This record gives sequence, structure tokens and C-alpha cells, in this order.
Amino acid sequence: MERRSCFRFFLERYSRPVYVLVVQIVSSPEDAEEIVQDSFLKAFRSLSGYRNESTFSTWLYRIACNQALSFMRKRKQEFLYIEENTINNVPDEKADTLLLPTNDEERIMHLTRAIEKLNVEEKAIITLFYYEEKSIEEVALIMNFTAANVKVKLHRARKKLYVILNTQGYE
Repeated sequence: MERRSCFRFFLERYSRPVYVLVVQIVSSPEDAEEIVQDSFLKAFRSLSGYRNESTFSTWLYRIACNQALSFMRKRKQEFLYIEENTINNVPDEKADTLLLPTNDEERIMHLTRAIEKLNVEEKAIITLFYYEEKSIEEVALIMNFTAANVKVKLHRARKKLYVILNTQGYE
């Protein structure tokens, strides 16, 4: 397959899911498009460095996720701070059921707004696990964390979301 055809295939197969991940992290369609383009160029130039240690899509997600996280860190956005005690006092069962699938459009809207208030790592983990349906192990590979660390961060992010929704009067 010639180089141009290979790149076209690469874009057609992965651009949509990578875009969905990136736009969730950066919250701007324009910025997401630019980051996705940069990610694909970086990945394509680094194809020789792909060592088959994970699936190709996991490798590509890692590049895109790193690009998006780097972009967000440069922006130094402020995120909602929630007291540690408040997070720890959220019952596990309440936090664990928060992101179960639903058709309630109002709930989805409130949840989407709440996710926007999380820090970039938490948004990325929530997006990868729930929206992209990646396993804990895949999220760990993409984010360069241990699986145990991903579980802890995911659990804390769910608790934060519960607190945010609760303070907005929606639970």
C-alpha cells in the first residue's frame, strides 16, 4: 500500500473515535480538530516506533490523549476544587451508579456539564472508560498509569461528579 493510501486508511478508520476523545478533553471542536490533525501526523511519522505492545488503537489514543492533555495544561484552566472530606463522604453506591447508561436527556445534559468541571486527567479517564468503552487496562496504557491508579482516579472522578451534580440540585 502506498504511503498516501496508508495515511488515508489510517484517517478514515480512526479519526472519528480519536476526535470524540479529544473534544471531550478540550471542550472545543476547533481545538480538537487541530489536536487530532497534529496527533495523526505525529503518529504517522512515528509508525516505525510502534512496537505492537498494545493494540494499534490504544497506541494512537495515547498519542492523541497526550496531545490533548498537553494542550490543556498550557491553557492552565481553572477547575472546580472540592474538599477531600466532601469527596470521601460520598457513598460508593451513589457514585458507582452515577454513570450508568440512561435515556434521560436532562440527566445526560447535567452530567455533561458536570464532566466539564473535572480536571483534564479525570475527563480523559471518564471519556476513555465510559464513552470509548476502553477497559481499565487499556485506559492505563493510554494514560501511562497503573491499572490500580486508573481505578482509584475513576472512583474519585465519579464521586466528584456526584458532588457537582448534588450542588447543582440534580442527582
